[in-house]
Formats: sequence, C-alpha cells, structure tokens
Amino acid sequence: MNEHDMEKVERLLHVAGFDAAGSVEEAGVVIVNTCCVREKAEQKFYSLMGRLRGIKKKRGVVLGVVGCIAQLEKEKLLERLPFIDFALGPSSIHLVAEAVRAGLGRKVFLDFSDNGCLSSLHVRPGNPGLAAKAYVTIMKGCDNFCSYCIVPFVRGPERSRSSADVLDEVADLAATGVREVILLGQNVNSYNVGTADLSFPDLLHRLDGTKGIERIRFVTSHPKDLSEALIDCFGRLRKLCEHIHLPFQSGSNKILRLMNRGYTVEEYTEKVEKLRERCKDVAVTSDCIVGFPGEEEADFDATMELVARTGFDGVFSFCFSPRTHTAASTLPHRVAPDVARGRLQALQALQKGVTRERLTHMEGLKTEVLVEGLSKQSREDLTGRTRTNRIVNFKGPAGMVGKLVEVRITRGYANSLRGAEPKLKEA
Repeated sequence: MNEHDMEKVERLLHVAGFDAAGSVEEAGVVIVNTCCVREKAEQKFYSLMGRLRGIKKKRGVVLGVVGCIAQLEKEKLLERLPFIDFALGPSSIHLVAEAVRAGLGRKVFLDFSDNGCLSSLHVRPGNPGLAAKAYVTIMKGCDNFCSYCIVPFVRGPERSRSSADVLDEVADLAATGVREVILLGQNVNSYNVGTADLSFPDLLHRLDGTKGIERIRFVTSHPKDLSEALIDCFGRLRKLCEHIHLPFQSGSNKILRLMNRGYTVEEYTEKVEKLRERCKDVAVTSDCIVGFPGEEEADFDATMELVARTGFDGVFSFCFSPRTHTAASTLPHRVAPDVARGRLQALQALQKGVTRERLTHMEGLKTEVLVEGLSKQSREDLTGRTRTNRIVNFKGPAGMVGKLVEVRITRGYANSLRGAEPKLKEA
C-alpha cells in the first residue's frame, strides 16, 4: 500500500511538471513516505530525517513528509522536525503537488484529513507497455481495531470505492498493457459491506472478464470475514491467482482474544482447509506476532504447532511492538525482549525449513511466470512471479518483460526459484 501511495505521489508530481531525480543528492524536492505500524519503521524514519536535515541545510531542497507518521503526529511532527516544509496524512496524498508548490515558497502546508479522499486517482505505470503489474486501491481504512494495530487511527474508518470506478481503472490499466492487477485494502473481504454495490466476490467475477488482464491478486484478507463466496472464487475464476495472504497472528485462542481478532484457531484452520479443498494448488502466506503481552510458553508452542501443521508457503513474523493509542500498548504481562526475540528466531527457523521444502519440490516442474523486469540478484537475469506468487529468476531477453512465459524450475532456494531460459508463451 505504501508502494502504491508513492506511485500516486510520483504520478501527481509528474503531471504537475516535476521529473523524478536519479538520487536524493540530485533532487530539488524530497518526499519521505512513512509507516508507523511497527516501532522499527518509525525509528528508521527519524534517523533518515536527521540525515536529510543536512541536505536541506546545504542545498535548500523542499522537504516533505507524507503517510502514517504525519497523520499520527500531526502538528507535533513540525515541533520535532521544524526544518520540513510540509506534511500530509495518507488520505491527503492527492494534495501533494499543491503542498510542494507551497513548500517552494517556504510555507508549511498541512492537511491531516481524517475523512480521507476516495476520489479516483488512476495511476498508470511509468513505462506503458512494459509494466507487468499495477496496484489498484479498492478501499481505505479499517473498522476492526485489533488491539495491537494503529491503522484505524492513521487510515481512518473503512470506505470502499465504487465498483464502477474500480472496473474503469482496471480497464484503463489493461489498455496500457498491464497484465496483472493487485487489489489493495486493509480488509478487502469487507469491501462494500452494507451497501447495494458489488460485494468483493462479485467484483472479482466482474474483473475476471476484463479483456487484457491475465492475473488478479488481492491483499489483505481478514480471516473472520473470509466468506464461502470468496473461497469459492479460487479454482473457479481463471484469472484469480492461486495465492492468498491470510494473517493468523497467533496460534493461541487466548492471545487471539487479547488481540481482538474475532476468530479462533479452529475457525482459521477450517477456512484454510476449505481453500485447499476448492483449489489444491493455492499458496497460503500469513503474518504472525510473537511476544504479545500475556503470551506464555504454552501460547507460543500453540503458534509453532499451527505453523508446522498448516504448512504455510511463507510467514512474515515480528516481535510485538507497542503502538501509541492502541489497546495492547496498555496491556500488562509484557514479554521480555530477549524472550520474544528467541521465540521469533525459533519460529522463523521452522518456517524457513517449510518454505525451502516447498520451493525445492518445484524443481523440474514447468510453471507460468509473469516477467516483471531485471532481477535484484543479477542485472543479467530477468525476474518474475508464478501464479502462486513465488519469485523466479532466469536468463532471457529484455523483450520478455511484461510477458507471460513458461519456465522450467531448475533449483529451489530459501526464498526464490531458479529457472531455465524460457520461450515466450504469447505473441
């Protein structure tokens, strides 16, 4: 979501006459997008701002801050960072060009709207015809108030875009050559709940018929709102990729209650089983927090058991990080940091083995890959993703970027796959 927000910033500034610089040292305008979901991200932001202060003093660049930290801190951010020129909350990104112009005149521009802006901001990829995928925001905000999560305080309440606007944007992207769209929302499962507009499963059915689009993905799903209708979309809709990100957060029902997650371990497991019944090849990835207040050894053992039993394709795991305003920040029985880190290491070691085994089992198989560009590992390789969202690196000509190709997997690594040089699957 933050990546897509920066795509919007770049597009809006380009339309306003600004061109992207090659580096911070070359820029006349520097905009920092922020996240405060975890403490570490917030710490890194303030460290970065310390370095940017020197650039600001030396060259007089326009320096702006956008995103969640701006929304959370509001005017306090200006007290702590008096050298910045403007700050915008995540719901006010559409005002970035106006803010930059105000910053050019050395005026502080503030907009921390809590209501948000859900107007259509169609963001076309920077290289039409070459970009393989594009993000499409279908809703903003969250009404769940998980006890550890700051999102409702910085992104506001749930608001869904009209299905007509979403369908128009996807059709517009398809016309530029985009093959894959990723639908974004804090909880896409509750898209348009309580309205007469299309439900999320209905939206997927409509998008499945969009000419030019070959793949559809979405993030993120909340387990408590994962409906039978959505589960039934997997294996039925041709363009819906066989991958779902479904955070479980803990394998302990006690901890799930403290987290205010709204489901039990048994309910979560049943939904994963149904997904795999409907679509045997579906890849399931997840999120997990260890060291939550009140987590005892038995609770962590239950988490380890869930991970081992479920066989996730990947798990993003973190130590609990108390966030301002959240209910969990005041809970007693904090887990000692060294204990939490030890549990995290154990969990990550377990999942690393599961992920490696799943990737190794793909050796020798042929699979469809959407080529996204040059590999981060080697500029001599291309990279892409399978329908199950696994990264594949392989040799191939630049003309394959943006194309669907069939790749034979030659090696499975810890987090990615190696493939033989493929032939084009399509003209």
